[in-house]
Amino acid sequence: MELAVAHALVRRASSGELTEALRIYRPSAPVVVFGRRDTRLPGFPAAVRAARSAGFEPLVRAVGGRPVAYTSEAMVVDHVRHEPLAPGGLETRFQYYGALYADVLRGLGIDARVGAVPGEYCPGAHSVNARGVVKLVGTGQRVVRNAWLFSALIVAGDDRVVRPLLTDIYRHLDLPFDAASVGSLSSEIPGLQMNAVEQRILTSYGATPSAALDEATIDLASCLAADHRVVQK
Repeated sequence: MELAVAHALVRRASSGELTEALRIYRPSAPVVVFGRRDTRLPGFPAAVRAARSAGFEPLVRAVGGRPVAYTSEAMVVDHVRHEPLAPGGLETRFQYYGALYADVLRGLGIDARVGAVPGEYCPGAHSVNARGVVKLVGTGQRVVRNAWLFSALIVAGDDRVVRPLLTDIYRHLDLPFDAASVGSLSSEIPGLQMNAVEQRILTSYGATPSAALDEATIDLASCLAADHRVVQK
């Protein structure tokens, strides 16, 4: 449902039912989230088994990219906007929001930089790293007619837990990966409070906490949830 809500929001933005939405949440359970193209690789069944054996639920996300693994020691930011000609701003959004998240982390005292580090999971030119060594924030987009979804995953902790799991998953999928590239906010600043991170994000967006999800979004997400499940015998 957590992935399906983002899917539902961008669908509703596409149809003009909403203009803009920003959702920030802490994942409720450990997951490994695959991209659609990962599901077509020969090693995908083995990767799914590795995730489940480690106590992580395998899922498929709406935005692009390669596998990511995270626990409740993470924060997801989904930003949706109704915008005609949305595909034209793809690269501009990556640049703008990559810089925004780097600024947020620098404000917390982290030597944050924009750019991929060698061997990182779900590599992206606009990932946010610490010291040019470990990945801390991954970003991805989904563009639909007249709308876009920009999603950011901020790894707050449990990097020691996800590091060996990602090693297994990338090996099964025969994708390049260096376990040393996995980092977290708490490894950079022990004791960092996620409430402080969330407040800085809200400030950067010029947003304030508001109402819970509306019923129409929840109902649509319930219908879309099956699209994100991995069904495998």
